[in-house]
Amino acid sequence: MHHNNKQIVSYNLNLNDMKKTNILKGLMTIVALFFVNLTISSGNPADNLIYNSEEVNGVVVSETIYKKSDNTLNNYMKHNYKYDANNQKIEDEALKWDGISNKWEKDLCIRYTYSGKSYTAQYFKWNKKSGYVLVPEMTITIEQ
Repeated sequence: MHHNNKQIVSYNLNLNDMKKTNILKGLMTIVALFFVNLTISSGNPADNLIYNSEEVNGVVVSETIYKKSDNTLNNYMKHNYKYDANNQKIEDEALKWDGISNKWEKDLCIRYTYSGKSYTAQYFKWNKKSGYVLVPEMTITIEQ
């Protein structure tokens, strides 16, 4: 399906009870984690990852992920979150640590838009020349 030159995959689900809603939220979480996992190197580093969240007024605004190696923690990834006036997440920007330059480098961004009972998640990949570039085949719309 094409809409405004963007490929959108639409899932029309009738979610009449809380159980199905939770399943859908879980599915969206899995999709988001899939995007993040695209940036993680091969192997299974999950056993050695330590998470540190920063909250403002009860809302998580950032999360730094450290990789444990021997007895040290090393910067690995960082997420910065933005919310709208209704505290709905509108952006998840992922940064990865560059050990050579010793600074956080932009990697990807997921932007969320809400319309009625549905929302769309758009995936953007960082390009040093162009900034964030939309990856249309990874855009999805979820009907709640």
